[in-house]
Amino acid sequence: MNSKLFKKVRILDPVFDADQVADVLIIDGKIVAVEKNISQFPTKTDIQDCQGLILGPGLVDLYCHSGEPGFEERETIESLTQASRAGGFTRLAILPDTFPPVDNSAGLARLQNLATQATDKSAFPVLYYWGAITQGVKGEHMTELGELAAMGVVGFADGLPLENLGLLRRVLEYLKPLNKSVALFCNNSGLAGNGVMREGYDSIRLGLPGVPTMAETSALAAVLELVDAIGTPVHIMRVSTARSVELIRTAKNRGLPITASTTWMHLLLDTLAIEAKSPLNTDFLPYDPNLRLDPPLGNSSDRLALVQGLKDGVLDAIAIDHAPFSYEEKTVAFCEAPPGAIGLEIALPLLWQSFVETGQLSALDLWRVLSTLPSKCLGLIPGDLKPQKLAEVTLFAPQETWVVEKPTLKSRSFNTPWLGKKIQGRVLEWQV
Repeated sequence: MNSKLFKKVRILDPVFDADQVADVLIIDGKIVAVEKNISQFPTKTDIQDCQGLILGPGLVDLYCHSGEPGFEERETIESLTQASRAGGFTRLAILPDTFPPVDNSAGLARLQNLATQATDKSAFPVLYYWGAITQGVKGEHMTELGELAAMGVVGFADGLPLENLGLLRRVLEYLKPLNKSVALFCNNSGLAGNGVMREGYDSIRLGLPGVPTMAETSALAAVLELVDAIGTPVHIMRVSTARSVELIRTAKNRGLPITASTTWMHLLLDTLAIEAKSPLNTDFLPYDPNLRLDPPLGNSSDRLALVQGLKDGVLDAIAIDHAPFSYEEKTVAFCEAPPGAIGLEIALPLLWQSFVETGQLSALDLWRVLSTLPSKCLGLIPGDLKPQKLAEVTLFAPQETWVVEKPTLKSRSFNTPWLGKKIQGRVLEWQV
């Protein structure tokens, strides 16, 4: 029997809107009791004094990237799950942009088999898989949506913009009866051009090509028109502009069946961060290539609008969009760097310090947009901390400090602007 007792832990349970201090007894991976004072428990119970610690339902990442298969030097399924556990994420939805991609039943079976071989006996994280919407060199053909749905994909998402509106219309029509999530990244490549950061004063000052706001909002407006006409529920990925928040707010007020998410880095940083020197301390990198993202970081007004949109419920969830790249891939000029950064292991501490410790969000609200609401966006039943439930939980020490370095990270990659920096807050790993 494996028995664990958390004494005097602060419990955050967004499902029941509960924020309380209590004891939690877990036996053989199941929650047995949640009480103010648990005095009866098995003799060999591991008792932990948890004053000052947080216990909540496991965190959920709406979309992330796996290097394996095809780019194992970036990330393997094994290292991805280790990073997930280290960051408190008990559910991961992996995008289909592996090599080969998950655009047919064979590709999905390959990824499922790799996951079965790589994961250990731990119950978590649970891996879900997005099926590709399109296939072909330029995404010109629809995948076998019904076949992938029958094999258990959590939903459909390319992770790249689907700019052929005629094809997108047919996709939404085909997907409507399948009752599967569909996530879309809104971006017009013609308007984005060769831009690498958000267009505005800072892009001019730094001499970097800018991506106009309309590259995102024009594509978003087209998607909303299609949803209005067809009625297929859609999740809007990677919202990054203030105008997008306005469009989504209006669409929700009209009753359109949409949900939306932004990424954690777009909430924490804006274009002012880009001129920070690379943590790799290379003289030829005046700007940190780890801040090269897609969509790019917004201007300060965009970031503030995203935060407000999260508070108002216009944005439903925070996604991590964990995107590992090797040292060689990222140690290049800003304009040449592939877009993306890792985040599974550091997102919760940094979000907690920026929003909970400053009073911008309650602890319960932050946990909700990282756990309960992402589950709902995926069409899953959210986890909670009621007795007799599987212990899908995250134990978090908000005051513990540590340095983000290659040896302290479980991910194979370390492409993050916080490399070498001390941060406060850390997830405590333990086995259920």
